[in-house]
Amino acid sequence: MTGNEQSSRSIRTIINAEFTWFITSRILFIAGLRMTPVLLGWRLYELTGSKLALGILGLSEVIPAITLALPAGVKVDRSNKHRLLSICILIYLLLALCLLLVTSPWMEKQFHRPVVEWSIYALVFGTGVVRAFSSSALNSFLAQLVPASSLVKAVSVNSMTWLAAAVAGPALAGILMAYTNITVAFSTASCFIIIAFFLFRKIKAKPVVWQGTNKTWDGVKEGLKFVFTQKALLGAMSLDMFAVLFGGAAALLPVFANDILQVGPQGLGWLVAATYIGNFIAIAWLTKYPLKKKQGKLLLSVVAGFGLCILVFAISKNFWLSFAALFISGLFDGVSVIIRGTIVQLFVPDEMRGRVSAVNSMFINSSNELGQFESGVAATLLGTVPSVIFGGCMTLLVVVFTWFKAPGLRKFEY
Repeated sequence: MTGNEQSSRSIRTIINAEFTWFITSRILFIAGLRMTPVLLGWRLYELTGSKLALGILGLSEVIPAITLALPAGVKVDRSNKHRLLSICILIYLLLALCLLLVTSPWMEKQFHRPVVEWSIYALVFGTGVVRAFSSSALNSFLAQLVPASSLVKAVSVNSMTWLAAAVAGPALAGILMAYTNITVAFSTASCFIIIAFFLFRKIKAKPVVWQGTNKTWDGVKEGLKFVFTQKALLGAMSLDMFAVLFGGAAALLPVFANDILQVGPQGLGWLVAATYIGNFIAIAWLTKYPLKKKQGKLLLSVVAGFGLCILVFAISKNFWLSFAALFISGLFDGVSVIIRGTIVQLFVPDEMRGRVSAVNSMFINSSNELGQFESGVAATLLGTVPSVIFGGCMTLLVVVFTWFKAPGLRKFEY
């Protein structure tokens, strides 16, 4: 069999009918979800003029997402994942429709600003509850759709579809905000989620792999024990958590777009999308040319590169330089995504996927949403630009600390 025939056969194996429905529905679902932070961030800053409000927005989602992550992981492993994900998508749709109403001009006319603001926080809290279940279920359900021999390739394709949605969603949100209004934008996001639900329902339910103990806490302890005994997995999760916790500037992008770069909501959409465009290109490249060795050292190097890009973004006063800094940070982050995602999928048995994905989601949620809260607080205390400079410097310090204190990760290869 020639190399081209082998490649063609591999592609047919990975993109079977159900996997195709899965990635198509997921790209629409994620696009709708990724529109939401751009729309809410702009709307909140427009309503309040407060950087702290942007931090509270992230905190509203991360509290339930982290609190429920571990018991949700046990629930995912015990459940029919297809049914659970269908329910999660429908609840997300309901919350998106509620956000459409709360952010509408009618709501602002009928109620005082604090009512609108805290209604947004409450609904975002609800999305955090659902996300605690959907995040783990999506990651673990993927492994049931493709044969084990195609799993690494499937992880890359899955990551690319997520990133394509993460690019398209924010960019579309910014364009719709610039040329129409937030109601049209949320209506579009809701339509994406509706279509995603019907496409997802074309996939057949899969058997439950793990029945496990009747006690939720026992299942939680099993998941935690597994993660903490896998040093490479734990090290990669921890590095990502602390780097993005301090180095992420996403929460402050509405401030940069409005006050510093003065590019409006359309520019905000492209700034949000810049990182994901870089992610997508990096993952597309690594899908064709997989990493062969020294993945641990490379992971540390790209996280350091991410921190340097955040420093450039912090001091930039030019839109295109800011866009470039975020784009390059996305290239570095894309490499990190592939390494971490491959570690999770390769080293976790099927019966543990929900719980390990839950632990992983705790690290991710901690870094993203707690990072958003940290950014809002730091910007309030230090100022916008100094707070991002501080974050970039802390990211570099985290890499240096990990390099010397976690030799197992530094030497790791797969």
